[in-house]
Amino acid sequence: MELNLEETYYKAILAKDSAYEGTFITAVKTTGIFCRPTCRARKPKRENVTFFKNTKEAILSGYRPCKVCNPLEQLDETPEFIKTLLNELAADPSIKFKDWDLLQRGIQPSQIRRWFLKNHGMTFQAYQRAFRINSAFKKIQQGESVTSVAFDSGFESLSGFGDSFKAIFGTSPKKSRHSAIIDLTRLETPLGTMFACATEQGICLLEFSDRKMLETELKAIAKYLNATIVQGENRHFDTLRSQLTEYFEGKRTEFLLPIHGLGTDFQQAVWAALQEIPYGETSTYLRQARTLKRPEAVRAVGNANGMNRISILVPCHRVVGTDGSLTGYGGGLWRKKWLLEHEQKHLTTK
Repeated sequence: MELNLEETYYKAILAKDSAYEGTFITAVKTTGIFCRPTCRARKPKRENVTFFKNTKEAILSGYRPCKVCNPLEQLDETPEFIKTLLNELAADPSIKFKDWDLLQRGIQPSQIRRWFLKNHGMTFQAYQRAFRINSAFKKIQQGESVTSVAFDSGFESLSGFGDSFKAIFGTSPKKSRHSAIIDLTRLETPLGTMFACATEQGICLLEFSDRKMLETELKAIAKYLNATIVQGENRHFDTLRSQLTEYFEGKRTEFLLPIHGLGTDFQQAVWAALQEIPYGETSTYLRQARTLKRPEAVRAVGNANGMNRISILVPCHRVVGTDGSLTGYGGGLWRKKWLLEHEQKHLTTK
């Protein structure tokens, strides 16, 4: 049965069948690379091909991504039609896209509903409502009247606005001037989807969406700041997107944007020490403990590294075991391996 499946896969790569995108990855034993099913490169002989379920398995088996089809790029990327809708919402949060509006654009409401449930844990209508409320909250904090904000945000009544507002923030709009908010956004990277959170002070979370502790981390930062996390834009997100893109392209070795770290004094010290590890180099927990003049606190340093909620920017991926082995990483060891190899590769070209 497995052989029959592999023969089907091989026929699919010969035909460059796009229907198999996301179903399997082709790895070529003679070249050591892996490709998408639709790769335009010259097709290998059947005996030189092996198949993996995903890019993670291919990387862990020692294969590197093809430069022709770029199998790591735009992984789980937001579809263009959804990007267009999100851009329009960002420009004018009062817009309401109803099912009829979507159908006029040739978009099936059920399709967009499934995508938002999968990637945001809410329907598109709920996302729009949260986005409008987020925008309204900020305007109220800036001193605008509740009445004008409610109608400018697209609500048809003050009572409807008040109910929606209270459902998210747990308080009425008038009492919200002393409340706090944490903005949340979704972004794509060559290693998969990430979620970012930010306050006015800076980025307070950047994690891969499949991290097992993500929900716990979101609850922790909300409790720490006594704030509500809501989908929305933040002035730091554009800088984050730009600098992450440059990092993954090998054009950036240092991040220059504010970080709002949330932790104990010891944790803050550990995270600050992580940021001192140079691009393309590694350290160990013992070395980090000695840097902090706490050589006896190796275990505590390791625990603090594990509590880091800001991946890549605070580079806990650069810490390895004393023997040089890869140790635990919240985003998965395969990503840690990729990040270290990516930095080593681009360090040698600078």
